[in-house]
Amino acid sequence: MKLSSGAVLIILVSVTAYLCFVLYMGAGKSGAFSVSKIRQGLDLQGGVSIVYAAGKQNPTSDEMDAAASMIQQRLDRKNYTEAEVAREGAARLRVDIPGVDDAEAAVKEIGQTAVLRFIDGDGKVVVTGSQVADAKRTMYTARQDAAPENAVSLRLTSDGAVAFAEATRANRGKPIYILMDESILSAPMVNSVITDGNAVITGSFTPESAEELAALIRAGSLPFSLDVIYMNNIGAKLGADALSTSVLAGSIGLALVLIFMLLVYRVLGVCADLALVIYICLTLLVLSGARVTMTLPGIAGIILSVGMAVDANVIIFERIREELSLGKILKAAVEAGFKRAFPAIFDGNVTTLIATVVLFNLGSGPVRGFAQTLAIGVLVSMFTAIVVTKMIIKAFVGVGVNNPALYGKQMRIGGASQ
Repeated sequence: MKLSSGAVLIILVSVTAYLCFVLYMGAGKSGAFSVSKIRQGLDLQGGVSIVYAAGKQNPTSDEMDAAASMIQQRLDRKNYTEAEVAREGAARLRVDIPGVDDAEAAVKEIGQTAVLRFIDGDGKVVVTGSQVADAKRTMYTARQDAAPENAVSLRLTSDGAVAFAEATRANRGKPIYILMDESILSAPMVNSVITDGNAVITGSFTPESAEELAALIRAGSLPFSLDVIYMNNIGAKLGADALSTSVLAGSIGLALVLIFMLLVYRVLGVCADLALVIYICLTLLVLSGARVTMTLPGIAGIILSVGMAVDANVIIFERIREELSLGKILKAAVEAGFKRAFPAIFDGNVTTLIATVVLFNLGSGPVRGFAQTLAIGVLVSMFTAIVVTKMIIKAFVGVGVNNPALYGKQMRIGGASQ
């Protein structure tokens, strides 16, 4: 059953009100999706920023990824759940830990090279991390008629191969535990004696979990240390002041945009304002639900995407005005206006998205935060400009607000336009 235009308007207004309520109060007992659940970055919440450099020249990409995995695991075990580890260049790692006051204490907790050990059921160390040459995710087939499954392959050094052969011979039919620091990473069962230094760990692995285990094992066998070259405390008060100032500036800017659209585009301005409110709500819901870390550059990305959302509406509205000036009826002008505006909006947003992908992959820290929020904002703004705004305009036309003058058509009386 097709809904009437009035019902569509009521639904859209109701949905907007509900989205605002969810953002303020949250959903469910946990308050999910509320703005209070948006993760704050280091520059807003305060905390510690640490930069590590590899203690060797020209480490490989796999070695740096392994080191990042090791540090992230340590942070998780220390309950630094909001902390982030990112590569910075070819031989550096940046660690941001929000909500921590003492940089030196944080370094002492996470700054050591990981200790990897293979132990038997009696707690005896049978292989150390330095005896593991490499670990990779692989596909393994246990039987000829079985399907390949995700696994982790180990390659040991020459002395590691000798030690592992003795360990597998002594523990056949028993597990050998793989420990990172004091945490058990895996406990594979020994099915056969392995004498060539090449082993395969099987189990219910997904591609992601197999890659994660391989990276952690590589981290425990890193042939270099991680040296702190920079650490800094960022005060929470500075971050709080920056957040409140940014929110105030963004609110004032948004209010001015809403007023401008209303004054210049009349009914179309009302449609744009409602769509813009929906856009803001959807963007904040995505940021909260996806647990995106908000930074000051991230706020800048959101504000920039608001401008792009308005820009898309302006392009559409000008096309509608042009169609009306050609003498088309309102419904036809709206359809033609959206159709003509779509290529320009699509091309402009796609080029911006390409830029955000480049910034996210090549940038670090605040640059990645800016790229992330801008990309989310652009995607949501395309949806609201092309889909939501069109629904609202059609609903207004359908309920009888169909005077072309209210949509920007210039009426001519006696040769003069007004």
